[in-house]
Amino acid sequence: MKKIQHWTLRFGLLVLIAPLASRGDNFGRVYFDPATDELVIGIVYLGTNPDHQFTLKWGSCETRDGNQREITGVLLDQQWQDAAQQEFRKTLRFSLADLDCRPAAATVRTAPRFFFTLQIPAHGTAANPP
Repeated sequence: MKKIQHWTLRFGLLVLIAPLASRGDNFGRVYFDPATDELVIGIVYLGTNPDHQFTLKWGSCETRDGNQREITGVLLDQQWQDAAQQEFRKTLRFSLADLDCRPAAATVRTAPRFFFTLQIPAHGTAANPP
């Protein structure tokens, strides 16, 4: 009897946390737009409405071996607690005009396991979108 109760409790907890574990924003097409000096991010997210607002918070600039610069940012969904009822897609544009860590490999993260890395050129350097 005790084994059955233990298994039922484990299954009940799994049912409760599974939707939380599978929820999260994911990336679509991501590229640097040299014409506007912006990072363009296609985002796919779940919610009850298409009006989610996103912010990008950059960390500190790091210099690795060979003078390669790296920076990591976190993409934050301001309605992260919105019920995951429907899938929405949005294209976000973030100015890089004030980003001093350039050229650099920039990694942007959102929910666990979702991230992308791309090269951000020096100011005034042309780059082609993928």
